[in-house]
This record gives sequence, C-alpha cells and structure tokens, in this order.
Amino acid sequence: MASEATRFRLARAMEELMHTRTLESITVTELCARCGVTRQTFYRNFLDKYDLVNWYFGKLLTRSFEHMGSGRTVPEGLERKFEYIRAERVFFTAAFRADGTNSLKEHDCESIYGFYSGLIERKTGSAPGAETAFLLELYCRGSVAMTVKWVLGGMPEPPRELSRLMAEALPLPLRSLFAEIGLLG
Repeated sequence: MASEATRFRLARAMEELMHTRTLESITVTELCARCGVTRQTFYRNFLDKYDLVNWYFGKLLTRSFEHMGSGRTVPEGLERKFEYIRAERVFFTAAFRADGTNSLKEHDCESIYGFYSGLIERKTGSAPGAETAFLLELYCRGSVAMTVKWVLGGMPEPPRELSRLMAEALPLPLRSLFAEIGLLG
C-alpha cells in the first residue's frame, strides 16, 4: 500500500480539478497524470474516485471529532468540522453534489453514526440499544442533510451557529444521554 503522502497527493489533485470540474467528470486517469502516479497505484489505495473523496473526508472527521473523545463537546467538534468544510468549500461543494452508493453523503452518515455509537459504548460500557440506535441514525441522517444544504446553499451561517443549531436538534433522549456522558458541556 502506498504512503499516506501519496493519498494526500491524490486528494490534492482531486481538489484542484474540482475547482473547475464536477466530481462526475473527473477521471482516475486525469488524477494519476496530475500527480505522477500510475492507475495501479491509485487502485492500490482506493476503490474509485468516490472512495478517495470519502477517505479525505474521513481525515476531516478524525480531526474534528477525536477531541470529543478526550473531553470536548459535540458542538465544539461540529464547529471544527464546519470550519474545515468552509475552508475547503470548493472540494466539499463538488463532493456533496455527487450521489450514489459510494457518495460522500452516505459515507458521512455512516462515519458519524459509527463515531457516536462507539463514543456511547466507551462512555457507558454498552452499545446503544435499539431505540437509541434508531434516534442516532435519524439524527445523523438529518444532520448530514442539513450540512449538505448548508454547503450547497453557500454556507450562510457561521460554523459556530450551525454547530449550535445541530446540537440543539438532538432528539431529547439523545440530548439527555449526551449530557449525562459529558458531551454537551
């Protein structure tokens, strides 16, 4: 497997191309040519261009949410995420426009759900029950939909305001659980 540096070079090449093109119109061949790697190198690291976008977004999630596991709150983690998305607006605007099985929207939802589920399990000692899991998935899907709307709408609200709204939108049972385990501040 190639180095992390190669993956980041491919992500930067994707980002550069997304300044002028849609994600759908960018080819793996163009990405490889732009950063001087072979298609074989690309496919050793990623399933397809959507997998590359998802990997790059995963790096964002890791950075923005790792702090919550060490005592930071949900609103602080969300604010970091939205600040990063705003700073990389061209990339995320193009990425969130793409739909499909391996889309960033679905990846974001699965990643956030997995993060919150794992955090609940670590903090409480048990996996979320069926009702909590349902509410968590509902919240994650809604928050991703609102994030996409925010991004595609030109990001009018500041990241701090959007993170506050997202935290307030937690269903009451989740809000109570998050408060109990110290995730709401």
